[in-house]
Amino acid sequence: MFNPMGGNMAGMMKKVQKLQQDMAKMQDDLKKQTVDVSSGGGVVKIVMNGEKQVVSLKIDPAAIDPEDVDMLEDLISAAINEAVKKVDDMMASEMGKLTGGLNLPPGMF
Repeated sequence: MFNPMGGNMAGMMKKVQKLQQDMAKMQDDLKKQTVDVSSGGGVVKIVMNGEKQVVSLKIDPAAIDPEDVDMLEDLISAAINEAVKKVDDMMASEMGKLTGGLNLPPGMF
């Protein structure tokens, strides 16, 4: 029978199953990894895990100025956004290792 994929379908399914297993393990491993980010020269420090949950938030008491709450809010927002970006980059890097650089659409696995 002609196979337009040019290969053995059973072999391809095994590869897909292995990739799914490897991805599940990678996701479990990423949950345990963290990224550390700071903003304002270290005034605000955040630790975020691979599930994008803030594990730790530290604010230097010197940054707490009741007259300038907006600045503190901006520093916290900047730190959170940077932490999310670092987690996304970490996940993309790990995914690239598994897929061998294939550009799979989001949600493919």
